[in-house]
Amino acid sequence: MIEERVIPGRVIRTVLPAEVADVVALHARARATYYPDGLPQEGTDWLAAWQSALTRPDGRVLCLVEAGRMIGLASFRTPDGAPADTVKLFQFHVDPGHWRRGAGTALHTACVEEWQADGRRTAVLDVHVDNLRAQAFYARQGWVQDPANPTAEGDHHRCLRLTVPGE
Repeated sequence: MIEERVIPGRVIRTVLPAEVADVVALHARARATYYPDGLPQEGTDWLAAWQSALTRPDGRVLCLVEAGRMIGLASFRTPDGAPADTVKLFQFHVDPGHWRRGAGTALHTACVEEWQADGRRTAVLDVHVDNLRAQAFYARQGWVQDPANPTAEGDHHRCLRLTVPGE
């Protein structure tokens, strides 16, 4: 496990449980950008969900901090029932005020380095079908439609796959 990465003006590190409110706020700001009518009232207790993600022994939540402020986060682990060399990127968000400034690329690179160090060979994720900006970002990073999970009419998410490059 890679503990901390320092990039000029930025640090990528594990999120601390005490930072859960910052995580929830960043998550809400990012999600609001791809729901044109506002966030759906789906009944999810995001505070509890993020607290769980932060304390799972089998998962990681990384954050990108710039000028003392959390501006990006990524949550990943092996999905239930998947092979040990597979990792799922459950959440990946950059604060909208920091888009197109390299934050997402830096955070994604840190994730891939972590996956390589952990012997992961395949990464998967689900992205909202209307989130074309995120889909374009993932495509630039090498993600493709998961052939095992094609998008069907009426699906709310697309399943993407990345072959984790060897070291």
